[in-house]
Amino acid sequence: MRRKIEEKLLQWKDKTENRMPLLLYGARQVGKTYILNNFGEKYFENIVYVNLEINLSIAAYFSDDITPDRLIRFLETTVNEEIIPGKTLIIFDEIQSCERALTSLKYFCELAPQYHVAAAGSLLGVAIHRAHYSFPVGKVESMVLYPLDFEEFLWAAKEERLAREIRKCFYAMESMPEALHQKAIELYRYYLIVGGMPAAVETFLKSGKLVLVPTVQNEILNNYVADMAKYATPSDTIKIRSCFNSIPAQLAKENKKFQYKVVQKGGSTTLFGVSIDWLAQAGIVLKCERIEHAINPIAVYADLSSFKLYMSDVGLLVMKSGTPQQTILTGEANLFMGSITENYIAQALTNNGHNLFYWTSAHSAELDFVLQKEVDVIGVEVKKGIKVKSKSLSVFIQKYAPSYSIRFSEKNFGKGEDILSIPLYAAFCV
Repeated sequence: MRRKIEEKLLQWKDKTENRMPLLLYGARQVGKTYILNNFGEKYFENIVYVNLEINLSIAAYFSDDITPDRLIRFLETTVNEEIIPGKTLIIFDEIQSCERALTSLKYFCELAPQYHVAAAGSLLGVAIHRAHYSFPVGKVESMVLYPLDFEEFLWAAKEERLAREIRKCFYAMESMPEALHQKAIELYRYYLIVGGMPAAVETFLKSGKLVLVPTVQNEILNNYVADMAKYATPSDTIKIRSCFNSIPAQLAKENKKFQYKVVQKGGSTTLFGVSIDWLAQAGIVLKCERIEHAINPIAVYADLSSFKLYMSDVGLLVMKSGTPQQTILTGEANLFMGSITENYIAQALTNNGHNLFYWTSAHSAELDFVLQKEVDVIGVEVKKGIKVKSKSLSVFIQKYAPSYSIRFSEKNFGKGEDILSIPLYAAFCV
């Protein structure tokens, strides 16, 4: 599957100065191993791949001297292949399983920058926040791989022309031809069900059957739960799982702010705060923090105690919530569809590098998202269908007079005096 991160990987490969080892973050099964191996096959003469979670004999070798020359000699002997600077890609997979391997990246940066070394791990965010880890700060280049966004989904579905047409209409802010608009809406609804996890996308596109997708998604969720048990203490695992399982119920509330009492009666930050951090660091959830003042820079006005949690993949939310597929395909009225749509937008914005914030006023107005693009602060309203009436965006515009705001819905592209109307399927353009 074609992934956007390949362009960044190529830029990293072609650096002639100050190239550091690459550290690829991402939740389990978003395609980290695939993308690194595929990248290596396309742009290098050979690959040396080591899974440090499975190959314990190699992992054990890192317990002693971790100077690059020694490690290179050992790897060459192990794979019976010469490692040539500029021509060989060295991949350390599941590097969070081997603390010393993570530390060795510092020495590859300082002593052997001529080698292309890429490391990946499913729970790197969790691992590096452990007190005993010596993380090579300033000695690695970090990238994050997310589930496929809707544009990548279109590429995988061989709908590149439709993706290009969506971008063209977005930049010109002109309506899509109605037939293409309806086609894009239908594919967008498929995406809500399938999501962007590569295994789920592949299952759907190969079989053409949506009914086979939940089985794949359930396996992914089971793997998440297994990771909780593997990388957390038994007591923490119970708390993490409880917080994770509460997400559909949290989003179903009229006030979607995360409430610990929904997890457990008498719940509090003290009891569950670490669990939320674990889920965020593992890439399993997306955290959207509240701001009361939509003023540049918005991050300084974040209320760290008030936040919403979304799942990192909308397809997993649909499956976990038990939302019937026909509800999404028909676009019928359903209260939880609003939450699913918000989760989709949160995922799209995160994929494009935006930090997630939402805004509330003292008079009960609430705006789904607020973005900062350079000096502009932009209000973002999300509507699940074609009905777009809402007072919150109007209150926001009246209070802050932004240069423009965005309203996502199933309506076609349109441009008002101060609001850009953008179809939900075009969220990847923002």
